[in-house]
Amino acid sequence: MAVLVTRPAPDHATTAATLRSKGFEVLLAPMLRFEPVAFEQDADARFDAVLVTSVNALRALAETSARQSWLTTPLYAVGERTAQAARDLGFSNVMAASGDGASLRDLVVARSRGKALKKSAKLLYLAAADRAVNLDDELSPFGFEVVTVTTYRMIATPDLPPDVCDAFTAGGIDAVLHYSGRSARAFVAAARAAGLEIMALAVPQYCLSANIGAVLREAGATQVAVAATPDEDTLLDALIVHCGRNRAKQGSAESARGRSSPGLIWSSRKPHDGR
Repeated sequence: MAVLVTRPAPDHATTAATLRSKGFEVLLAPMLRFEPVAFEQDADARFDAVLVTSVNALRALAETSARQSWLTTPLYAVGERTAQAARDLGFSNVMAASGDGASLRDLVVARSRGKALKKSAKLLYLAAADRAVNLDDELSPFGFEVVTVTTYRMIATPDLPPDVCDAFTAGGIDAVLHYSGRSARAFVAAARAAGLEIMALAVPQYCLSANIGAVLREAGATQVAVAATPDEDTLLDALIVHCGRNRAKQGSAESARGRSSPGLIWSSRKPHDGR
């Protein structure tokens, strides 16, 4: 079974290795490209906490000397993977939310109510140029001062790789993995530019979150699965279980697709109309 991974480099290589170890054939089409953004921040500025919603923010931070003055500042990460990247970079006091912006907001608010953060805390948000969540809007109503610093941008890739186009044409891709709304939009645009939109969106689309799934459903995807929790382990485990069930049922009139699968929430819509 062949799976297309749209995750940006370098993380796509880790996902590919995991899938290959489970017996999947893997094709790669990173739909976004990481680019650090130069930023200036007073090294003497003091913050009560640092907020991070992506490993990419930490990659950008690693290229600056400013990080040295913040390593002992409490850091709140969107999920455990980002939290571990912060620890690897040298942060000593790291807490992880449950994988999305809402859970990160809730974690910060809960820490404030538990007196670990003061209500008027000054928070440094290391953000992307294009943000799925604006923590300033989310946290300011609770009395926090959020200083947002753009540390990186993700550039959309306009074209699908030739081998991926050939595989779609031959019906050789069985599933597509999506990790962000922006990369999903870039995937749809690239498939459309290649004249492969209908074929690409007819393939089952496995999404890290409901917001990503909504992008693909709106584009016309006929089979969309969303991880029950927004983390890659859940997404990949569910993909492996679901695909194993489908293989076991080959030759049967009953398809496992569309039925409940552990870790996945399925939805479908009418076939794409060619828009």
